[in-house]
Amino acid sequence: MDDDASLLAQIQRGDERAMGNLYDRYSKLVYSVSLRVLRDATAAEDVVQEIFMQIWRAPESFLSTRGSLGGWLAVVARNRSIDVLRRRRVMTPVEDVALASRTNLADEAERTWMTNKARGIIQTLSVEQRKTLEMAFFDGLTHTEIAEMTGEPLGTVKTRIRAALIAVRKGMMA
Repeated sequence: MDDDASLLAQIQRGDERAMGNLYDRYSKLVYSVSLRVLRDATAAEDVVQEIFMQIWRAPESFLSTRGSLGGWLAVVARNRSIDVLRRRRVMTPVEDVALASRTNLADEAERTWMTNKARGIIQTLSVEQRKTLEMAFFDGLTHTEIAEMTGEPLGTVKTRIRAALIAVRKGMMA
């Protein structure tokens, strides 16, 4: 039985029998390393084929000074398999990617839409109505406090807030 160096030398001269012997000797190793990384038999077979085609085309790519041929093939199989995984991840369509979210995105989208609609409606109110409504809802002031701050009669403040709320409700229903 030929050693690895003589098999590689014969392969360099185009000896198909030597390539067959090398394949028989190391294909199981290359396949098992690739299968362990990829967890996909078909993809692992493709990696085995690529690696042995590389050896057939360029047997000098293995340098005996770096270690054994079996060790080199195991490392090459591992690296090629990782490359396959990386390519596979990039090719995953965006539609197939599951995004984890604690919020219900549909509810959040509807809330955002409703908020934007309400803001648009509030912008159409008169300056007095808008200012009074903002003081009540965003500043948390009571009707009496708004009346004191603006110098407006309490009835006027209440009427403005009521009219503003009716306008917002109608706008939201439309």
